[in-house]
Amino acid sequence: MPSTTATARPMTVEVDGATIAATLRGDGPLIALHAAPMDSRSFEGLAEVLAADWTVLTADPRGVARSTVVDRTAHVTPDQRAADLAAVLQEVDAGPATVVGSSGGAVSALALAATRPELLEVVVAHEPPLCVLLPDARDLRVGTEEMVRRFTAGDREGYWRLFLDQANIFVPDEVFAGVFGQEPEGRDAEDEAFGVENMLVETSFWEPPLDRLRSCGVPIVVGIGEESTSELCDRTSRRLAEELGLGPTMFPGGHIGFTDHPDAFASVLRAVGRSGRND
Repeated sequence: MPSTTATARPMTVEVDGATIAATLRGDGPLIALHAAPMDSRSFEGLAEVLAADWTVLTADPRGVARSTVVDRTAHVTPDQRAADLAAVLQEVDAGPATVVGSSGGAVSALALAATRPELLEVVVAHEPPLCVLLPDARDLRVGTEEMVRRFTAGDREGYWRLFLDQANIFVPDEVFAGVFGQEPEGRDAEDEAFGVENMLVETSFWEPPLDRLRSCGVPIVVGIGEESTSELCDRTSRRLAEELGLGPTMFPGGHIGFTDHPDAFASVLRAVGRSGRND
Protein backbone atom coordinates (compact mmCIF):
# COMPACT_ATOMS: atom_id res chain seq x y z
CA MET A 1 0.00 0.00 0.00
CA PRO A 2 1.43 3.43 -0.85
CA SER A 3 2.40 5.76 1.94
CA THR A 4 0.24 8.66 3.00
CA THR A 5 1.07 12.07 4.41
CA ALA A 6 -0.50 11.80 7.84
CA THR A 7 -0.93 14.71 10.22
CA ALA A 8 1.52 14.39 13.09
CA ARG A 9 -0.07 14.97 16.49
CA PRO A 10 2.62 15.58 19.16
CA MET A 11 2.10 14.81 22.83
CA THR A 12 4.13 14.57 26.02
CA VAL A 13 3.68 12.31 29.03
CA GLU A 14 5.19 12.92 32.46
CA VAL A 15 6.76 9.81 33.98
CA ASP A 16 9.02 9.17 36.95
CA GLY A 17 12.09 11.35 36.44
CA ALA A 18 11.45 12.12 32.79
CA THR A 19 9.12 13.56 30.15
CA ILE A 20 8.41 11.33 27.17
CA ALA A 21 7.75 13.06 23.85
CA ALA A 22 5.59 11.12 21.42
CA THR A 23 3.72 11.56 18.14
CA LEU A 24 0.50 10.06 16.81
CA ARG A 25 -0.35 9.65 13.13
CA GLY A 26 -3.24 8.11 11.25
CA ASP A 27 -6.35 6.34 12.45
CA GLY A 28 -7.24 2.73 13.20
CA PRO A 29 -5.83 0.03 15.48
CA LEU A 30 -2.91 1.23 17.58
CA ILE A 31 0.65 0.32 16.64
CA ALA A 32 3.65 1.67 18.55
CA LEU A 33 7.13 1.85 17.01
CA HIS A 34 9.93 1.90 19.56
CA ALA A 35 13.71 2.01 19.23
CA ALA A 36 16.58 2.54 21.68
CA PRO A 37 18.95 4.27 21.79
CA MET A 38 17.76 5.64 18.43
CA ASP A 39 15.06 8.27 18.55
CA SER A 40 11.76 8.16 16.73
CA ARG A 41 13.08 9.93 13.62
CA SER A 42 14.34 6.54 12.43
CA PHE A 43 10.70 5.39 12.16
CA GLU A 44 9.27 8.37 10.29
CA GLY A 45 9.14 6.69 6.88
CA LEU A 46 7.59 3.51 8.25
CA ALA A 47 5.14 5.50 10.36
CA GLU A 48 3.91 7.37 7.29
CA VAL A 49 3.32 4.08 5.45
CA LEU A 50 1.51 2.43 8.37
CA ALA A 51 -0.65 5.50 9.04
CA ALA A 52 -2.73 4.56 6.01
CA ASP A 53 -4.57 2.02 8.17
CA TRP A 54 -3.22 2.26 11.74
CA THR A 55 -2.95 4.82 14.50
CA VAL A 56 0.83 4.97 14.71
CA LEU A 57 2.58 5.97 17.92
CA THR A 58 6.26 6.89 17.93
CA ALA A 59 8.13 8.05 21.00
CA ASP A 60 11.67 9.07 21.90
CA PRO A 61 13.16 7.05 24.78
CA ARG A 62 13.88 8.96 27.98
CA GLY A 63 16.91 11.20 27.73
CA VAL A 64 17.01 11.06 23.91
CA ALA A 65 15.99 13.72 21.37
CA ARG A 66 12.74 15.40 22.47
CA SER A 67 12.35 13.30 25.62
CA THR A 68 14.00 14.75 28.69
CA VAL A 69 15.35 13.13 31.84
CA VAL A 70 16.07 14.77 35.17
CA ASP A 71 19.35 12.94 35.79
CA ARG A 72 21.49 12.41 32.68
CA THR A 73 24.02 10.41 34.71
CA ALA A 74 21.47 7.73 35.65
CA HIS A 75 21.50 4.41 33.84
CA VAL A 76 18.34 3.46 31.96
CA THR A 77 17.14 -0.15 31.98
CA PRO A 78 14.78 -1.88 29.56
CA ASP A 79 12.27 -2.24 32.40
CA GLN A 80 12.31 1.53 32.91
CA ARG A 81 11.80 2.17 29.19
CA ALA A 82 8.95 -0.37 29.27
CA ALA A 83 7.32 1.52 32.14
CA ASP A 84 7.66 4.76 30.17
CA LEU A 85 6.06 3.20 27.11
CA ALA A 86 3.27 1.76 29.26
CA ALA A 87 2.52 5.25 30.56
CA VAL A 88 2.31 6.60 27.00
CA LEU A 89 0.02 3.75 25.89
CA GLN A 90 -2.24 4.41 28.85
CA GLU A 91 -2.36 8.12 28.03
CA VAL A 92 -3.30 7.38 24.41
CA ASP A 93 -5.99 5.01 25.73
CA ALA A 94 -6.73 3.38 22.38
CA GLY A 95 -6.89 -0.23 23.53
CA PRO A 96 -4.24 -2.94 23.36
CA ALA A 97 -1.42 -2.08 20.98
CA THR A 98 0.80 -3.88 18.57
CA VAL A 99 4.26 -2.86 19.76
CA VAL A 100 7.14 -3.05 17.34
CA GLY A 101 10.53 -2.71 18.98
CA SER A 102 13.82 -2.71 17.14
CA SER A 103 17.28 -3.25 18.60
CA GLY A 104 17.23 -1.92 22.18
CA GLY A 105 13.58 -1.05 21.60
CA ALA A 106 12.89 -4.74 21.03
CA VAL A 107 14.31 -5.44 24.48
CA SER A 108 12.01 -2.73 25.91
CA ALA A 109 9.04 -4.35 24.14
CA LEU A 110 9.88 -7.73 25.67
CA ALA A 111 10.12 -6.12 29.11
CA LEU A 112 6.68 -4.58 28.51
CA ALA A 113 5.22 -7.97 27.54
CA ALA A 114 6.59 -9.44 30.76
CA THR A 115 5.22 -6.69 32.99
CA ARG A 116 2.11 -5.18 31.33
CA PRO A 117 0.69 -7.78 28.93
CA GLU A 118 -2.82 -6.30 29.24
CA LEU A 119 -1.63 -3.29 27.21
CA LEU A 120 -0.55 -5.43 24.27
CA GLU A 121 -2.08 -7.16 21.28
CA VAL A 122 1.14 -8.36 19.66
CA VAL A 123 4.84 -7.75 20.29
CA VAL A 124 7.27 -7.69 17.40
CA ALA A 125 10.84 -7.87 18.71
CA HIS A 126 13.06 -7.02 15.73
CA GLU A 127 16.70 -7.98 16.31
CA PRO A 128 16.97 -7.60 20.10
CA PRO A 129 20.68 -7.54 21.06
CA LEU A 130 20.27 -9.94 23.98
CA CYS A 131 23.91 -10.93 24.29
CA VAL A 132 23.21 -12.49 27.67
CA LEU A 133 21.52 -15.45 25.91
CA LEU A 134 24.61 -16.47 23.93
CA PRO A 135 27.24 -19.02 24.97
CA ASP A 136 29.97 -16.37 24.57
CA ALA A 137 28.09 -13.85 26.73
CA ARG A 138 31.05 -13.39 29.08
CA ASP A 139 33.38 -12.41 26.24
CA LEU A 140 30.72 -10.14 24.79
CA ARG A 141 30.31 -8.44 28.18
CA VAL A 142 34.04 -7.77 28.34
CA GLY A 143 33.96 -6.38 24.80
CA THR A 144 30.94 -4.18 25.53
CA GLU A 145 32.54 -2.76 28.66
CA GLU A 146 35.68 -2.02 26.64
CA MET A 147 33.55 -0.14 24.11
CA VAL A 148 32.18 2.06 26.87
CA ARG A 149 35.67 2.59 28.29
CA ARG A 150 36.98 3.73 24.91
CA PHE A 151 34.07 6.08 24.39
CA THR A 152 34.31 7.70 27.81
CA ALA A 153 38.07 8.08 27.30
CA GLY A 154 37.37 10.14 24.18
CA ASP A 155 38.16 7.45 21.60
CA ARG A 156 34.92 7.61 19.64
CA GLU A 157 36.44 5.98 16.54
CA GLY A 158 37.78 3.12 18.65
CA TYR A 159 34.35 2.66 20.17
CA TRP A 160 32.63 2.38 16.80
CA ARG A 161 35.27 0.07 15.35
CA LEU A 162 34.93 -2.32 18.27
CA PHE A 163 31.13 -2.03 18.20
CA LEU A 164 30.98 -3.01 14.53
CA ASP A 165 33.56 -5.77 14.97
CA GLN A 166 31.65 -7.33 17.86
CA ALA A 167 28.38 -6.97 15.96
CA ASN A 168 30.04 -8.73 13.01
CA ILE A 169 29.04 -5.87 10.73
CA PHE A 170 31.56 -5.13 7.98
CA VAL A 171 31.80 -1.50 6.92
CA PRO A 172 34.34 -0.47 4.23
CA ASP A 173 36.79 2.19 5.36
CA GLU A 174 35.34 4.82 3.06
CA VAL A 175 31.83 4.18 4.38
CA PHE A 176 33.08 4.21 7.97
CA ALA A 177 34.75 7.56 7.37
CA GLY A 178 31.56 8.98 5.88
CA VAL A 179 29.27 7.74 8.64
CA PHE A 180 31.46 7.94 11.73
CA GLY A 181 34.29 10.22 10.71
CA GLN A 182 32.59 13.44 11.67
CA GLU A 183 31.84 14.12 15.33
CA PRO A 184 28.18 14.82 16.11
CA GLU A 185 27.34 18.17 17.61
CA GLY A 186 24.91 19.59 20.13
CA ARG A 187 22.05 17.37 21.24
CA ASP A 188 23.09 14.60 18.81
CA ALA A 189 26.43 14.34 20.61
CA GLU A 190 24.72 14.32 24.00
CA ASP A 191 22.32 11.59 22.88
CA GLU A 192 25.09 9.42 21.47
CA ALA A 193 26.99 9.66 24.76
CA PHE A 194 23.81 8.96 26.76
CA GLY A 195 23.11 5.84 24.72
CA VAL A 196 26.63 4.47 25.08
CA GLU A 197 27.25 5.35 28.71
CA ASN A 198 23.78 4.89 30.19
CA MET A 199 21.97 2.28 28.06
CA LEU A 200 24.30 -0.05 26.14
CA VAL A 201 25.35 -2.51 28.84
CA GLU A 202 21.96 -2.44 30.56
CA THR A 203 20.19 -3.31 27.31
CA SER A 204 22.57 -5.96 25.94
CA PHE A 205 22.76 -7.85 29.22
CA TRP A 206 19.18 -7.56 30.42
CA GLU A 207 18.02 -10.96 31.66
CA PRO A 208 14.79 -11.76 29.85
CA PRO A 209 12.24 -13.50 32.10
CA LEU A 210 11.72 -16.34 29.66
CA ASP A 211 9.09 -18.23 31.67
CA ARG A 212 7.00 -15.06 31.97
CA LEU A 213 7.35 -14.32 28.26
CA ARG A 214 6.23 -17.84 27.41
CA SER A 215 3.14 -17.56 29.62
CA CYS A 216 2.16 -13.88 29.28
CA GLY A 217 -0.53 -14.57 26.68
CA VAL A 218 0.81 -11.98 24.23
CA PRO A 219 1.81 -13.27 20.78
CA ILE A 220 5.51 -12.54 20.34
CA VAL A 221 7.13 -12.28 16.91
CA VAL A 222 10.92 -12.42 16.78
CA GLY A 223 12.04 -10.56 13.68
CA ILE A 224 15.36 -10.83 11.85
CA GLY A 225 16.57 -8.88 8.84
CA GLU A 226 17.14 -10.92 5.71
CA GLU A 227 20.49 -9.19 5.30
CA SER A 228 21.62 -9.76 8.91
CA THR A 229 22.89 -13.31 8.44
CA SER A 230 25.79 -14.11 10.82
CA GLU A 231 25.59 -10.71 12.54
CA LEU A 232 25.37 -10.58 16.33
CA CYS A 233 21.68 -9.64 16.34
CA ASP A 234 20.91 -12.54 14.03
CA ARG A 235 22.48 -14.83 16.64
CA THR A 236 20.70 -13.23 19.60
CA SER A 237 17.34 -13.19 17.84
CA ARG A 238 17.55 -16.83 16.80
CA ARG A 239 18.51 -17.80 20.32
CA LEU A 240 15.56 -15.88 21.77
CA ALA A 241 13.18 -17.49 19.28
CA GLU A 242 14.52 -20.91 20.22
CA GLU A 243 14.06 -20.20 23.93
CA LEU A 244 10.46 -19.13 23.32
CA GLY A 245 9.70 -22.08 21.05
CA LEU A 246 9.18 -19.85 18.02
CA GLY A 247 10.41 -19.69 14.47
CA PRO A 248 11.87 -16.30 13.53
CA THR A 249 10.05 -14.05 11.08
CA MET A 250 12.19 -12.57 8.33
CA PHE A 251 11.95 -8.87 7.51
CA PRO A 252 13.44 -7.01 4.54
CA GLY A 253 16.86 -5.40 4.88
CA GLY A 254 19.22 -5.58 7.80
CA HIS A 255 19.27 -4.20 11.32
CA ILE A 256 17.59 -0.96 10.21
CA GLY A 257 15.49 -2.47 7.45
CA PHE A 258 12.50 -0.40 8.60
CA THR A 259 14.44 2.71 7.55
CA ASP A 260 15.80 1.36 4.27
CA HIS A 261 12.67 -0.53 3.12
CA PRO A 262 9.65 1.01 4.88
CA ASP A 263 6.99 -0.23 2.41
CA ALA A 264 8.22 -3.83 2.39
CA PHE A 265 8.76 -3.76 6.15
CA ALA A 266 5.20 -2.49 6.62
CA SER A 267 3.83 -5.36 4.53
CA VAL A 268 5.36 -7.90 6.90
CA LEU A 269 4.09 -5.96 9.93
CA ARG A 270 0.57 -5.91 8.56
CA ALA A 271 0.66 -9.69 8.19
CA VAL A 272 2.06 -10.49 11.63
CA GLY A 273 0.11 -7.73 13.36
CA ARG A 274 -3.25 -8.85 12.08
CA SER A 275 -2.47 -12.46 12.93
CA GLY A 276 -2.76 -11.48 16.58
CA ARG A 277 -5.94 -9.37 16.26
CA ASN A 278 -9.58 -10.32 16.04
CA ASP A 279 -10.58 -7.86 13.28
